[in-house]
Amino acid sequence: MVHDPALRGDGEEVLPPGHRVGGWTVTGPIGEGGWATVYAARRTGDAAGPEHPGGVDGTVALKVLPTAALAPRQARHVAEAARREAELARTAPHPRLVRLFDTLTLAAPDHPALDGAIVLVMERAEGTLRDLLATGVDEARGGRIIAGICEGLAHLHRSGWVHADLKPENVLIGRDGEVRISDFGLAIELTGTHGHSAPIGTPDYLPPERWREPLGEHGIKVRTTADIWALGIVIHEVFTAGVPPFPGTTPTSRSAAAQQYAEGRAALRLAPSVPPFWRALAADCLAPTHAARSPHSAESLLARIRVHRSGRRTRRPRPRTVLLALATCATAAVTATATALWPHPDPAEHPFRIRVFNAERGCQDRTDRDPRCSLGLAVDPLRPYVAENVVPTRVWHGDTLDADCQLPTGLPVINEEDLTSTLWYRVHLPGPTTAWLPAVRTKDRPALLRCP
Repeated sequence: MVHDPALRGDGEEVLPPGHRVGGWTVTGPIGEGGWATVYAARRTGDAAGPEHPGGVDGTVALKVLPTAALAPRQARHVAEAARREAELARTAPHPRLVRLFDTLTLAAPDHPALDGAIVLVMERAEGTLRDLLATGVDEARGGRIIAGICEGLAHLHRSGWVHADLKPENVLIGRDGEVRISDFGLAIELTGTHGHSAPIGTPDYLPPERWREPLGEHGIKVRTTADIWALGIVIHEVFTAGVPPFPGTTPTSRSAAAQQYAEGRAALRLAPSVPPFWRALAADCLAPTHAARSPHSAESLLARIRVHRSGRRTRRPRPRTVLLALATCATAAVTATATALWPHPDPAEHPFRIRVFNAERGCQDRTDRDPRCSLGLAVDPLRPYVAENVVPTRVWHGDTLDADCQLPTGLPVINEEDLTSTLWYRVHLPGPTTAWLPAVRTKDRPALLRCP
């Protein structure tokens, strides 16, 4: 039997139990958000096959996005959000991302507000991380949840997407207890190092630079580090029963506090209840700038979590330091000490030549050695790549260096193209000085002996 949509107490039409949507029968509401209402549904009759997948019990979640009552611009926004969800599900499936089975159009001609609504047929979960935080989680379970989020983010970023709206409401807990990242309506496909988006999002989870990004023809720039910032907020909330790390009684005031911190006018104060390892991880995720956050990719964070959970000791970057792996700004003092690095006084001693590569395209054609395009060399590849671990001499795209050995197991470094490597080359500067160049800063791959 097919039922008509019903009215809620506030006058908004909803789908009652028993309503048919394609091959599915609604069993009841699950929740609602700004643009959508989510319903539980089961397969109709004995329907089966790829059109009606569902879980082991044949149930799914129907995410219904009405468009009829919206202004044309809003309706286009909803349709585009649904298209992104379908595109991401098609091109980048993963066990830590919620599965999308189908996209349908709701036929309800007697109810204009719902007729033509877009329906996403999705994997059903037990609940959201926000629901779970209300009851509290111990460190072991919290660690598993954060690791699952990192797995999903690492896959998203490798696949060329930024989630752009990571928060506990969009982290589902599956019936197997595992994490599923959901709601890709604001997801952004990367073109090179960044993508573009309209200036929208959830204020509590937006990185400080998002508020200052200029609005261009295609929107504002969004990078994977936006997800890393949001992850830092989520880590704090996991171990504080949902309390955000920045003070304030409203999203606006908390956002203002985050920007004060990013500008150096306030300290980052994480709650004492956050265990030490997770405090360090959250602090790295909440590094105040895109450049400082860039070395902490989802992949490298996941590697640290796995080492921690295995009980092995590892070096970890100190929280809230200014990382230079991707930074291209140099001070006038550093510029004054910069020197040309070729030719080497005695290249016969170090016959392997490697050429510096800067993935920032705007720096590849410059010949003026602009300080903003300079790159730093590390003193020690086993220590965090921060200001005190960088030699005074700077290098630029195209510089040629002499190298004599390689270290495959240094700390991971990520470049502007989101390529990560733990490989470092020991290079020789004028005089007796040696330094280390991360492999992501060169396209060359010389066959060098391992450094002693």
